[in-house]
Amino acid sequence: MPTTAPAFADATASDSALRRFLHGLPGVDAVGLEARAASLGTRSIKTTAKAYAIDLAISMIDLTTLEGSDTPGKVRALAAKAVHPDPTDRTTPHTAAVCVYPDMAATAVAALAGSGVKVASVATAFPAGRAALDVKLADVRDAVAAGADEIDMVIDRGAFLSGRYLKVYEEILAVKAECGRARLKVIFETGELSTYDNIRRASWLGMLAGADFIKTSTGKVGVNATPANTLLMLEAVRDFRAQTGIQIGVKPAGGIRTSKDAIKFLVLVNETAGEDWLDSHWFRFGASSLLNDLLMQRQKLSTGRYSGPDYVTVD
Repeated sequence: MPTTAPAFADATASDSALRRFLHGLPGVDAVGLEARAASLGTRSIKTTAKAYAIDLAISMIDLTTLEGSDTPGKVRALAAKAVHPDPTDRTTPHTAAVCVYPDMAATAVAALAGSGVKVASVATAFPAGRAALDVKLADVRDAVAAGADEIDMVIDRGAFLSGRYLKVYEEILAVKAECGRARLKVIFETGELSTYDNIRRASWLGMLAGADFIKTSTGKVGVNATPANTLLMLEAVRDFRAQTGIQIGVKPAGGIRTSKDAIKFLVLVNETAGEDWLDSHWFRFGASSLLNDLLMQRQKLSTGRYSGPDYVTVD
């Protein structure tokens, strides 16, 4: 099968070749990985650097609503917040994207026209991914036809965990082909992959299949983005670019709720992948409540007063 990384064509030539490649990746030192993530999380960021980090984090948010109760009105309100997160301060950067279900993509596209904020749509039977491939591809086509700039797909975790790597690889290829101009984020649901070795294998599998981003989670399970699993994925994209020249983005999603948390992740990015990834084109936060805390901290830095949650809009 073809791949966006010709240097690894032999690795994806067959199911057995892909298995050999993925199981030949270096094993993850779990203790060392968690210790490094914890150590980087202790870095102190203050004053001017903190203000820069807060604005950068705001600009990297995929402001998300993925609920059965979503309505066009709710999506339009979220879009307005994405464009002007703090209506009292127009120097506040807009978010990177608004992320919605496919049936809400057209509403988001209309609300965000001309704003610079992207529309991301989850697809492929999100969040479980339990559907036939033709159904998953139809889901993607609907979102793309509605104008989505980005597609967030979920992998078949059952296939991955049972060792059917080529099936997962071929599904990602098929989804990528349906995306057209839209960028593809591949969600692993790291909380279900059980081991760091599996997260490393999934990262390489997604990149070999042409993912534009690799993403930790759906936000719908108990364990979502963590500093350790995000660090591991940042190492993977760094190493992939070193070997192929292809840069891949990373998106931690779920459970990142405070400015302090977001800044810790930005330190991970800078110290692991490097400054090239400190841009919304290459790093995103999948979040809904994070933006409010960033706005409160931004207001405190600019005014010296902590306004509290009553002074920011509720999503």
